[in-house]
Amino acid sequence: MRTVTEHALKMGVPYLSFYAFSTENWNRPKEEVDGLISLIKKGLPEVAVEMKKRNVKLVFMGDTSVFGDARDIILQAKILTSDCDGGVVNIGLNYGGRAEIITAVNRAIAKGEPVNEATFSSNLYTACLPDPDVIIRTGGEKRLSNFMLYQAAYAELFFLDTLWPDFSEADLSTILDEFGCRNRRFGGV
Repeated sequence: MRTVTEHALKMGVPYLSFYAFSTENWNRPKEEVDGLISLIKKGLPEVAVEMKKRNVKLVFMGDTSVFGDARDIILQAKILTSDCDGGVVNIGLNYGGRAEIITAVNRAIAKGEPVNEATFSSNLYTACLPDPDVIIRTGGEKRLSNFMLYQAAYAELFFLDTLWPDFSEADLSTILDEFGCRNRRFGGV
């Protein structure tokens, strides 16, 4: 994630989102879930300090209330980088696109807002971010896997057989070059 973030920022990509822990990940074996949470606890403070040095804001999408003592680490990372304005890294933790949609609708209803495109968007976890231009799916899968379902409406999709740990700066450069050649119509002619 660090290497990809650094390279993307150098290439002028101001917003990056990573799917780190899905709502469905709770169905994995306990040892695997505990390992993922341990990675958050051990790795996130270091990542936050590094992002602060690079002037990059960390934001999180998903319901982080379920992470127990790891929730404090997530909050500290968010606070540490809150004044950074050199880019944004959005990390999905206990995130699922369907859950986000239900949450956004319920937030709008609770506020007494009519549910329309504007109020719905303003109640998403990603309300502070633009919709993604590019979504990259690694690992040979050809699906979104419940990732940013609403926001992905006009995103350009790229599917790679490369596994995430092997995703490189060269892969990102190739995708961004191809993206630059696509004719984006956003539903128009």
